[in-house]
Formats: sequence, C-alpha cells, structure tokens
Amino acid sequence: MISLLKYLKPYKLQVILVAVFTLLSSVLELYLPTLMADVVDVGIVNGDMPFIMRTGGWMIACSLLAIIMTVGKAFFASKTALGFGRDIRRKLFVKVEHYSMDEFGKIGSASLITRTTNDVKQVQDVLNMMLSLMTRAPLMLVGGIVLAVSRDAKLSIIFLAALPILAGLIFLITRKAVPLFGVLQKKTDRLNLVLREGLTGVRVIRAFNRVDQEKARFQKANEEFRDTGIAVNRIMAFLFPVMMIMMNFTNIAIIWFGGIRIDQGSMQVGNLMAFLQYASMILIALIMLAMTFVMIPRAQASADRINEVLVTVRALTDPTEPQKDSGL
Repeated sequence: MISLLKYLKPYKLQVILVAVFTLLSSVLELYLPTLMADVVDVGIVNGDMPFIMRTGGWMIACSLLAIIMTVGKAFFASKTALGFGRDIRRKLFVKVEHYSMDEFGKIGSASLITRTTNDVKQVQDVLNMMLSLMTRAPLMLVGGIVLAVSRDAKLSIIFLAALPILAGLIFLITRKAVPLFGVLQKKTDRLNLVLREGLTGVRVIRAFNRVDQEKARFQKANEEFRDTGIAVNRIMAFLFPVMMIMMNFTNIAIIWFGGIRIDQGSMQVGNLMAFLQYASMILIALIMLAMTFVMIPRAQASADRINEVLVTVRALTDPTEPQKDSGL
C-alpha cells in the first residue's frame, strides 16, 4: 500500500488542502461543546440573555464554517482518490499491454482483469477513507481527550479505562479477518476465470455438450466466494455492535458519576453536558479509526496484487541498441 502512495505526487496540493480543511473543521467542532457549557453555566444560571444570544451566534457561525470545511475536505479527498485510481489503472493497462504470453500464463487473464478493476477500487476506496476519516479521527481523539480532561480529570478516568478495552476488542476482531481478505480476492479471481472461460468458450462447450459440467463448475466457484464473504462479514459484524455497547455503557457511567459530582458541588451541569459530547467525539473517532483499519488489510492485499503486476519483469524486452538490417 505504501509503495503505491508515490503516485499521489501530482495531487500534493489537494492532499494539503484536505489536511488544512480537516484541521479547521475539527477545531471548530471541538470548540462547540465549550460554547454550549458557557451558555448553560453562565448564561442560563445567571439569566443573562445577551450572553446567551451572543454565544449562540458564535455556535451557529462555528457550525456553518465547520460544514463548509467538511464539504471542501470531502470534495478534494474524493477528487484525489478518483484521480489516483485512474492513474493506477492506466499504468496497469500500459504494463499489461507489453506482457508476453509467459507473463499472461503466470498471472492469468482473469486475475489481471480483477487487479485492474476490483483491486484498484479497493485501494481507491481506502485512500478516500484515509483522507476523509483517518486524518480527522486522530485530531478528534486527541483534542477530545485533552478538552475532556481539562473539564474534569477524575471523570475522564471512565473513558480512559474504556479505550484500551475497546482497542483490544478491535485488534482481536481484525486479526481474525485479515487473512480472509486475501482469500476473498483469490476467490474473486477464480470466479472471474470460470465466468470468462464459460463466455469465451461457449461454442466449444455447447459443441461437446459440457453445459451441465460448466454450470456445476461455476456454481462451485460462486459458492466458495459466497462462503468466504460470509465468513469475513460474520467476523466484522461483531465490530460495530461491540463498539456501540461500549460507547453506551461509557455514557451511562459518565452520567451516573457526573450526577454524583454535580450533587456534591464538584461539577456544573454545563460541564457535564460538554464532557458527554467530548466523550462521544472520542468514541466516535475511535470507531472511525476502527473502520479505516478494517478496510486497510483488504486494501493491502489488493495493493500487493497490483504491485505484483507493476514490478513484473518482462521476459521479452526491446534491445537498448537495436541493429539495423543490412539488407539482403
């Protein structure tokens, strides 16, 4: 995957714009709970309507700016990922055009089609996700932790204890799923191979009355692809519910212990509301990172297959100093 990132050089400016927009939108979103806490603890408690209106105006302005930055980030991230996919497909096509029959025999036509279409699509989607989510999630995670701890250090122990447990569960689930992603791509190759052979050799199949055998052959390849896909999705299906359960229990614990601290006079209501929003931001950022890390293994398997085509040395090459025909 890393070796393919060198093809991002033409999109350096767009990647920088994505990073800048992500940073600005994240800062604005992290600032909103602080403004909300001030509205509750200062404006509502003191009955200061001008302060509430003024702070509410700042919240609206920050929200609108964050929306503009998010739209800009999504636009440039998508444009970069799609351009990157186009360039990779072009390079694969040019490379395959110069293959000899020996290279075609080693890799296979069906596999080359899969690598040029499905594998490039996997890498392209992950790149888009990395630009959109993976740049944003660490900022929200770190910023949320810092601001939550600054609100109430003792209450922060709750989600700081939940984060390692959640990270461990994500690691265990993805560790089981990673090997199956490579197998799934091979099953895709096999399915394309059987389908391609059935379509190109349809006259021969009918001439030798092999229709039923080819149907059974395709059915077997189709079922193997289905079974592998179900196995992968069955493992990944545990990920999102586990994260949501952890997130909900963390929020319950924060409300419970936060209510106790408010009753003791150690915390204000606005601070608890802001703390809950920061806790949600932290856990959502972790979910976004988990989604990205789930997609990376499959993209890595696809990137390895793409690199295998790009780095293949041709058996037949043009001479560096061709000799002229002396003429007979």
